[in-house]
Amino acid sequence: MTTCSKILSKTDTSKALSLPTKFFKYSLPSFNGGHAVSFQAMDESTGFVWTFQCSTRKKGHPKPVLSRGWLAFVRSKKLKVGDKIKLTVLDPTAAVPSYRVRAEKEVKIFGAIFGYSPIIIAPSIP
Repeated sequence: MTTCSKILSKTDTSKALSLPTKFFKYSLPSFNGGHAVSFQAMDESTGFVWTFQCSTRKKGHPKPVLSRGWLAFVRSKKLKVGDKIKLTVLDPTAAVPSYRVRAEKEVKIFGAIFGYSPIIIAPSIP
């Protein structure tokens, strides 16, 4: 099992989710010479299956980002800067790996971040 977690930035909540190259290199299906690949991830809190697209730049540093499907997830979960996302690959060596995604809100007490709590909001897909 491989997990990547990230505290969300403004770019993550308004454009695309940028995650470490190392995570994608060993955890996503092959790009097969292209620069984009789609995969599905089950929301740990609702069981809903989201489809995301991971893409890399065609030129320069090939930093991978989740683009297609990501902003719908952000809106559905009402994510903000400072919230946390966890993306897990249950068996990265499987022929068809299984992915999970989890969104967490900051829990603040007297203005200090105390921890994070799972967001249990079912998606509202039109």
